[in-house]
Amino acid sequence: MGWFKRKKENISPNSKKTDIPDGQWSKCEDCGELIHNKQLEVNSWCCQKCNYHFRIGSDQYILLLFDKGSFKELDKKMRSGDPLEFTDTKKYGERIVATIKKSGLNDAIKTGTGKIEGKKIAFACMDFSFIGGSMGSVVGEKIARAIDAAYEDKIPLIIISQSGGARMMEGAFSLMQMAKTSSRLARLADAKLPFISVLTDPTTGGVTASYAMLGDVIIAEPKALIGFAGPRVIKQTIGKDLPPGFQRSEFLLENGFLDFIVNRKQLREKLSQLITYLT
Repeated sequence: MGWFKRKKENISPNSKKTDIPDGQWSKCEDCGELIHNKQLEVNSWCCQKCNYHFRIGSDQYILLLFDKGSFKELDKKMRSGDPLEFTDTKKYGERIVATIKKSGLNDAIKTGTGKIEGKKIAFACMDFSFIGGSMGSVVGEKIARAIDAAYEDKIPLIIISQSGGARMMEGAFSLMQMAKTSSRLARLADAKLPFISVLTDPTTGGVTASYAMLGDVIIAEPKALIGFAGPRVIKQTIGKDLPPGFQRSEFLLENGFLDFIVNRKQLREKLSQLITYLT
């Protein structure tokens, strides 16, 4: 039997597995589909194959929901201090500076006023990319001021929540924001001004335990994780297996915690209808 020798290698040992340029493609975490970012944006950052809702930030929600050029940001330059001089793996002050540089945000929320199909609203949207969307003093203060703007202008309020919970680096200062925002919302309710709460993946901890669940109407995106403590902690505490889909939007809707689950592509239209109905 004769032997042969390959004259050249078809595949270079140094070649990369793919020639996909960085930052142009995203992989669906649910079904594994590879989607070009431009296509993803056109489809409201949802997978065209399985409808998985990618986690997006405040800028994307503003782009999706508001009439072009109508959004005016409030308290843009507000930044967190370091009242406890907290240090874990690094100093909190240094973490804030690094996260501002990386995310382009000053904190985990963006607030303002704008119009949805010609209807003026006050608006707040959290951002998971800033220290896990954690609620610190700035988040609480900016929400309180957005509520005040709704109260003064006699307009509806919409808050989009996306959070890992209270910001531990600010200790009790963070926990105080639960009471501050809840009391402001009570004032809004007394004035009979509608508050629509939109829950996205994930909405957990102190945010769920305060303003996220106080809406006149509570909406969630499909399959969003919503709860106070995480499923793993609950399972270890009660020592039992949890029901399928526990703490997901569909489970909460079935058990009466939500009013609607709304696909992101229909969110603008649904919010416009609700504003018309509630006002």
